Amino acid sequence: MGNDQSTVIEEERRMLESLYEISEGRLDTPDREHVNSKVNSGTSAPNCQPSHTLREIEEERMRLEREEEAVRRAQDEVVEGERLAGLLDIDDSRHREWVASQLREREQSLSRQGGGGSARIERNDSLASTGSTRSQSSQPEKGSIGSFVQMAKTGYQELVNAIIRPPRAKYSEEHLGPPAFSFLGKRFTRTDFTLQTKRGLNLQCSHWEPVERTVERIPVVIYMHGNASARVEVLPQLTVLLSLGVAVFAFDFAGSGKSDGEHVTLGYFEREDLLCVVAHLRATDVVSTIALWGRSMGAVTALMHGDRDPSIAGMVLDSPFSDLTRLCEEMVDKARDQGINVPGFVSSVAIRALRGSVRRQADFDIRDVSPIAHVPHCFIPALFVAAENDDFITKAHSQSLYDAYAGDANMIVVDGDHNSSRPRFMFDSVSIFLQACLQIPPEWQFQLHPSMNIMIAPWRYPGVQSSDPSGSILLSAMSQQQQQQSRMQKLNATSPPGMESRRQQQQQQMHTVTSPTRQATVEDDSDSDQEDQKGAELAAGLDFADDDYDDGDEDRADIDTEKLGMTTERQREIQGSLFRMLGHDNGASSFQHGGGQAGIGDNGAKDGMAVDRA
Repeated sequence: MGNDQSTVIEEERRMLESLYEISEGRLDTPDREHVNSKVNSGTSAPNCQPSHTLREIEEERMRLEREEEAVRRAQDEVVEGERLAGLLDIDDSRHREWVASQLREREQSLSRQGGGGSARIERNDSLASTGSTRSQSSQPEKGSIGSFVQMAKTGYQELVNAIIRPPRAKYSEEHLGPPAFSFLGKRFTRTDFTLQTKRGLNLQCSHWEPVERTVERIPVVIYMHGNASARVEVLPQLTVLLSLGVAVFAFDFAGSGKSDGEHVTLGYFEREDLLCVVAHLRATDVVSTIALWGRSMGAVTALMHGDRDPSIAGMVLDSPFSDLTRLCEEMVDKARDQGINVPGFVSSVAIRALRGSVRRQADFDIRDVSPIAHVPHCFIPALFVAAENDDFITKAHSQSLYDAYAGDANMIVVDGDHNSSRPRFMFDSVSIFLQACLQIPPEWQFQLHPSMNIMIAPWRYPGVQSSDPSGSILLSAMSQQQQQQSRMQKLNATSPPGMESRRQQQQQQMHTVTSPTRQATVEDDSDSDQEDQKGAELAAGLDFADDDYDDGDEDRADIDTEKLGMTTERQREIQGSLFRMLGHDNGASSFQHGGGQAGIGDNGAKDGMAVDRA
């Protein structure tokens, strides 16, 4: 009887365990952790919390403390950076007073010694005209603490200017080519206008569009230039883009070119400029899809905008950096490669000071310029481009961005350096990429002959493509015009009166869609022919010299974009500024292959291109 009763009890226990799933955490188990995880798990009284809950509370408290400590450290770094920046930033007015006092003392010393009057006047005039802060006579005695501090402060301010106040590229509207031109037998127009951003700054913009098109809305590619460059940088890309049958939009970022603004932010505020442009294009009702093409700073801007605008169809990203702080650290590493002993704490202090100065002068944090933080949330199709020999923004930056990118992406590596011209195969890859992303119909596209120089401006190819198998690329614009006039004369001779004008009106209504932004630029055929001729004459003499610069050579080449932006010369200037900040002026000279390079704060023509300080 007892055995039967125990059997029933055991069966009831198994049944209850199966119903309430209490096979684990039973009170009769020796595992106290299981008991604590079940008993009082829903209570909130502090004295009734099991040990596992107390551990979770402690872990949460420690996590919050770590977060608060990180915030405090970040705030302390900002305060320390601004304090260091206050010590290193050069007040221009006070610095000029100091230079003047040094000149007076030197004049008095030389006058007491006698002689050297003509040399004193020459040096004084030079300093007065250029305002140079690096003149030998305006510096304390070499080897003294004052000379070391002054050199470090000068190099430091030059580095700050390299980030937020680079030289402006000077150009005229004629450098952009004719406002109306023919390309492979098709008519195109360019409209120049101004857009105002939310910050109240005016952006100078250019919009290239085909005159004849079969639909009202067509795709557009927005090209964004690099640092120390301008919208004229788009010209080598213009022939390839217009041959795809799309419109092209280029503009000067705030602080660059002809646009308003005192500072450049390397992508931080530039993304707001891009937002303004995108909003404008979508409001015109002549744009279907939008793609972005950026180089260097322009590519960084595209990445920092892409994660908040998934409607962008595609992005071409040429030589972006992954993180601005990382780029600064790599510059210090280059100084070590040049034999300069730079302790680790010096690097961190210098970057902290740079961060403070940039915040004080341009109102942004260099740590917030970090495309690598945006790419995990960006799903726009992207094509990354990196140069094999780029030692300024190495291809490792593009590789890091490509590896962390969330959307579909591809990466190609090309020959050359950061600012060199890109090879033909890159343009072919970009064309294929944009055709897929923008869904461009094949009938819109021009078939470019393999022997064409696709980096020449499109108005240099006004004629139509030849079907002659002998190999000629283009028919002349004059022969095409003569054939068209002959056909029209024969047609008009057999047409009743008034038929000619009605036929022209119908043809224009069927094949021409005029964008609201360029209505004033669409002229009749005779005016377009005159503009074509004028544009060809302009194209033969385009250059980046100053307006007053004239070397007498009438057969000058087209725009050389390798002299825009972050040129090799410009990179040497920035590296030299870093060396001076570290107290190694001789190292800066050796890096610049014997010295003689203009300082980052100097104005003047570099390699035939005029630059101006914002």
